[in-house]
Amino acid sequence: MVDETRRKKRLDRSIKVRTEGLYALSSWTEMLYLILPRALLIVGLLTLPLLLDMYWQRVLCAAGIYALLALGFDLLAEYVGLVCLGGAFFIGSGGYISGLLNAHLGWSALFCIPIATLGGAIFSTLVLIPALRLRGIYFAIISFMFPMFARYIIIALSIFGGTEGISALGTLPNVWTEIYLILVVVIIALFAIRRLVNEDIGLILRGIKDNDQAVKASGINITSYKIKAVFIASLLGSFGGAYLSHLYGWLGISLFAMDFSILPIAASVMGGMGTLAGPVLGAFALTPLSEALRGFGQLRVVIYCFILIGFIVYKPEGLLNYFQRKYHQFELWETV
Repeated sequence: MVDETRRKKRLDRSIKVRTEGLYALSSWTEMLYLILPRALLIVGLLTLPLLLDMYWQRVLCAAGIYALLALGFDLLAEYVGLVCLGGAFFIGSGGYISGLLNAHLGWSALFCIPIATLGGAIFSTLVLIPALRLRGIYFAIISFMFPMFARYIIIALSIFGGTEGISALGTLPNVWTEIYLILVVVIIALFAIRRLVNEDIGLILRGIKDNDQAVKASGINITSYKIKAVFIASLLGSFGGAYLSHLYGWLGISLFAMDFSILPIAASVMGGMGTLAGPVLGAFALTPLSEALRGFGQLRVVIYCFILIGFIVYKPEGLLNYFQRKYHQFELWETV
């Protein structure tokens, strides 16, 4: 009779090959190990609306908009080195273009949204091009000022409805279209950008962040790559703005609210900077939390700040990095 000795083994150590992005799969168990987190994210987002009432479904839609903004912020900050605080400018550009097309030309919401997404991204990118030679706090300040400029220009000139805005805009066909449109876009955007940063363009963008002069000395036009990155981030924000204007059937200067610039940063810190999926997770956790604290009145801001401070001090890595580490530490018994 042969004695069998058993020991614990971390599953990830048997399938990782030199780097995080290369794996050697030899069983369905190992394949499931890689697919499970991604499947949980997709299935969880798509089934969550079925468990919520109408009020929280709307909150989930808002969380999807913040998730797109957080995803764009994380792309620019962690892969290009551009700390962009212009999320409100992206939202306002897309929202106003879509709303004006619907109000003055009578086009349907489903037709206006893609046009406004592209138009808002082009407009936002053109406005930010002169500031791309700046880095760090200087680019952050400039990008933070643009939504304020747009807000006060509309007020001063009393254009596009002025402070009252434009109401009675066309809405999406039904509540399920509203919910699943934003959720599907978030999922597609997340996996598309994750694939993008692992391609050659992602390597160049990270090089620009680490040492842009070395990349420039290689004969690469760093400005063109910055423009591409800003266009992608503004594309996400402009879609969120166009979608938002038709979600509520109204547009106004609140589309340039500073919440759209600040909350994505908080979501990125809470979820985990540089992970892409982390900021998305942070947005879907932070937005319902902020809404749940609304009953506390002004005190909710204090509670909100304490929660963020707690994450910064005790969990600076973010939720996703913490969950990933615990997941990778999962052990199985094996026979020696």
